[in-house]
Amino acid sequence: MKKKIISVILAGTMMMGTLAGCGGNKTTETENKTEGKTEETQQTAGTEEFSMADASEVDGTEISFWHSMGGVNGQAIDTLVKKFNDENEYGITVKAQYQGEYDDSLNKLKSAQIGNMGADLVQVYEIGSRFMIESGWITPMQQMIDADSYDLSQIEPNLAAYYTIDNQLYSMPFNSSTPIMYYNKEMFEKAGITEIPDSLEGIEAVGEKLLNEGGAGQVISLGIYGWFFEQFIGKQGLEYANNGNGRTEAATAVAFDSNGAAANILTAWKSLYDKGYAPNVGKGGDAGLADFSAGKSAITLGSTASLKQILQDVNGKFEVGTAYFPKVKSTDEGGVSIGGASLWALNNNDAKKTRATWEFVKFLISPESQAYWNAQTGYFPVTTAAQEEPVFKENVEKYPQFQTAIDQLHDSSPKYVGALLSVFPEARATVESEIENLLNGNADVKTAVKNMADAINKSIEEYNLVNQ
Repeated sequence: MKKKIISVILAGTMMMGTLAGCGGNKTTETENKTEGKTEETQQTAGTEEFSMADASEVDGTEISFWHSMGGVNGQAIDTLVKKFNDENEYGITVKAQYQGEYDDSLNKLKSAQIGNMGADLVQVYEIGSRFMIESGWITPMQQMIDADSYDLSQIEPNLAAYYTIDNQLYSMPFNSSTPIMYYNKEMFEKAGITEIPDSLEGIEAVGEKLLNEGGAGQVISLGIYGWFFEQFIGKQGLEYANNGNGRTEAATAVAFDSNGAAANILTAWKSLYDKGYAPNVGKGGDAGLADFSAGKSAITLGSTASLKQILQDVNGKFEVGTAYFPKVKSTDEGGVSIGGASLWALNNNDAKKTRATWEFVKFLISPESQAYWNAQTGYFPVTTAAQEEPVFKENVEKYPQFQTAIDQLHDSSPKYVGALLSVFPEARATVESEIENLLNGNADVKTAVKNMADAINKSIEEYNLVNQ
């Protein structure tokens, strides 16, 4: 196992040390009852034997939880941890530690795991999933779910689907989001637009009205963001990578070049840019938010978790509308996948810590905790019953725009769950650079797509060579 870990860490294609790994694990399950207690034992490829103590045996157990939530999100985490520590009946203590942004946290985890000094539970962003699966460090959540006979149907199926491979849930969804479209209702009303466009071509069709009659300085402030590119692929009902989007087995190449998905996106994006409707506002998911909140652009795209920040920044200057993330063409039939992060249990070969970790995870995904988490952060409640909690209902009543996110999630099929890729962080950076080159006139659509595919495929090949 250590040899694999070292090869994973030393992979030459890693960018900022945050690439996802390749491959999946198979498990078999047995039960072992000894000395009056029940333990669940499983063998997972690349991990040690799984064992979880009974909840009655963990009094005094302390576990470490590494997360990447700062600001108000970090405050919400701290509140939940304190509540668990004060109220759990098992004598478990959780030490929550902020480890910086997702990239920083994963880098620290890699260094710690080499010395066997890692956390017990860690929050990892969605594009780190392949790396975590292949690392040999984890205890799949499915093992704890099975050992505790936990009813997984309590979890939103479209959220669980992202982290499920071969019918096994590897990590627990926690802070999940989807991208949606935000629009300035006053500009649309002034322009006489009553039907909100559902696609990039639809946005282009109303562009002149928004500029000339709606008073918009920009039609759409569209940040150059790899996640948006991935969503546009899913909205076409097409795949980002081969081998079933890297889910039937590890991807060996992208598919967006051969299936036309990337060319469709870049053609529509460049057309918006050339007409002056979508200027280059920079890279990143938040790049377009400032212009929208300032009343400069009529439309922007952003995470559902950005809703409260946008409303706060707009501060009543205009009414913010929300709609589903746009397709490329109105005739496209596809769906969105999630972003955010999930909770990964690390295998520290300690049955008591495993149980304590699982009890804490159950607390975090309980309806009460998830309703609170949603109200404080804007992330989806991952547990369906959270929508029945008074705090959730009050939050949706106060921020009705959030209902769009709930409806979009439920209207999207799990088959559009998105890709798992060994080199996703690097791939996103490549995509963003090539889109920027396209907009700046340094490449045409065909060249940009080829450059994307060639660079990402080379990274995948090199990574798989090191980690085969």
